[in-house]
Amino acid sequence: MQFLFDTLFRAVDLALIAVALSSVYSLIRFPNVALVQYAVVGAFTGMAMQNQGVPLVLAIAISALLVGVLAQLFNRFLFQRLLKLDPAIALIGSLALSMVLTAIFLLGFGPAAQRFSVPVAPATRVLGIRITEMQMVSGGVTILILVGFAILLFRTPLGRDMRAVSNNAVLAAASGVNNDRVTAFVVFLSGLLAALGGSMLALRGSVSIDMGTNMLLSVFAAAILGGLGNAFGAVVGAIIIAAAETLITNVNFGFLTGQEFFFLPASYAPAASFALLIAILLFRPRGIFVSEVTRV
Repeated sequence: MQFLFDTLFRAVDLALIAVALSSVYSLIRFPNVALVQYAVVGAFTGMAMQNQGVPLVLAIAISALLVGVLAQLFNRFLFQRLLKLDPAIALIGSLALSMVLTAIFLLGFGPAAQRFSVPVAPATRVLGIRITEMQMVSGGVTILILVGFAILLFRTPLGRDMRAVSNNAVLAAASGVNNDRVTAFVVFLSGLLAALGGSMLALRGSVSIDMGTNMLLSVFAAAILGGLGNAFGAVVGAIIIAAAETLITNVNFGFLTGQEFFFLPASYAPAASFALLIAILLFRPRGIFVSEVTRV
């Protein structure tokens, strides 16, 4: 039960950012590496606002909205221009932007890990599982956000337009869909989701400036495994990657080393996720779920 719980919360760590990455890729067709750094911006902006006296919930909401606007500005004035040259150049530009954002926040906040000011309560045991109040709160909020995103995508006219542009932008435009408006909204939403993901991490524990760099490989693995461009495939990918990372650090390899106990350090977790990713992509090169629809 503890293993399943640890897997669930590692998947929660990855899900919102992986969904944001896949959503924006489905329209723009380039993997925006800067999204993981948007999570850091959201977390630290929210913490800075709380330190200035803004209530916690309001600080998280305002920071998410600000990062959404920031994502839209970067897309309009940077990525759209780079995409006209080549998607590979846009990818390099997103890497450069990530480094710039890291440097800015390193100067502003320093290298020390920080966290939201929340009540500290001892963990309780439920069905043999150790769980804290903030884990329950952040996990529940993340699930509600994903459910809300699903309702938006599958039960609203805007969601229908998003799916139409993702599947066939030319046909969607010919049918009267405003592609630019839909793309701008999805870019804003991707920044908002990434910022909320970073804030949920900061609620459960301390975060540092290099959080985005540490999560980059796992988030990309989850998005690619689920089928890059398929938002809810990214959730499935996050669960699979989380299970692999949790398993590799919880298995006792003492029988291989002749010791009673031998556990791999947490730094080996990304290696496990990428080994699993390679194994699955050998049989499903486009990921578990096909992300695009081919029409004749």
